[in-house]
Amino acid sequence: MAEEIHSIEGSKSERYASLNQQIDALLSVESDLIANLANTAAALKTMFDFLWVGFYLVKEEELVLGPFQGPVACTRIAKGKGVCGNAWKEDVIYLVEDVDAFPGHIACSSLSKSEIVLPVHNQEGKVIGVLDIDSDKRADFDETDQKYLTELVEILEKNLK
Repeated sequence: MAEEIHSIEGSKSERYASLNQQIDALLSVESDLIANLANTAAALKTMFDFLWVGFYLVKEEELVLGPFQGPVACTRIAKGKGVCGNAWKEDVIYLVEDVDAFPGHIACSSLSKSEIVLPVHNQEGKVIGVLDIDSDKRADFDETDQKYLTELVEILEKNLK
């Protein structure tokens, strides 16, 4: 079976709505976590051409690089360090308009200018990783991104087996 994501023209909201529907269908037929994370990262990169899209997974009390699309990335991030480590520790979404202004930002790429990070939970509600998206433009993420990416993470979480 050929899996592919169909990009559409339209507003950011329309593109996210289309993507989330496609991701839901794609993930509903696969039970492997890594495969689903990889396809989710690829789909986001395909639809929006962000600088970097990927997942960090909680392993042995640190975040370890998981499936991603984009330039080479930091491999391990301590709890409470940088945007990703803080999103994990506090179990909150971080929308950072200017990464240079974020205290303790970890610069995996000097090209990154803004970032959004969303915790990913298992069925018991425990954070098992984060979705991290970087842009090479300042203030590239807004409430629309947060809304639809939250929905996307919820789709991913419901498909965790």
